[in-house]
Amino acid sequence: MALVTGVDVTEIARLERALGARWGARFAARVFTEGERAWCEGRNPRLRAESYAARFAAKEAVMKALGTGPGQRAGWHEIEVVRVAGQSPSIRLHGRALATAERAGIAGFALSLTHGAGIAIAVVVAEVRRPQP
Repeated sequence: MALVTGVDVTEIARLERALGARWGARFAARVFTEGERAWCEGRNPRLRAESYAARFAAKEAVMKALGTGPGQRAGWHEIEVVRVAGQSPSIRLHGRALATAERAGIAGFALSLTHGAGIAIAVVVAEVRRPQP
C-alpha cells in the first residue's frame, strides 16, 4: 500500500465573487453537484462562500491526487464532496474520475477541510493498493 496526497488552497473571496456575479448560478451548476449546492445553500448565508470554497479546494486536491486536472480524466461533477449528518465529509467519485482512480489502484480517500482567514484548504490522502510482488 502507498499513499498519495493532494492539497489545495482556495480564496474564499474569489468564490464569493464568482457566485455573486450575474453568471454565478451557471458557475455553481457547472462546478458543483446538486447535492453539494444543496449543502452549501442550506448553510448560514455567512458560511455559504466558505462551504463552496472548501468543496472547490477538495475537488482540486482530488485531481492532484489522481494526477490530473479537470478535463479528459476527471470532470467537476465526477468528484463529489458528500456530507452525511454527524459524519466527516467524504469523497465520492463518478464516471471518468472513478475510472481514473481504479486504473491508478486507488482504493479510497481521506478528506480534511478547513477555512478561515479568507482561505479554504483541502487535504486529500488517497490509499493506493499496489499488487503484491
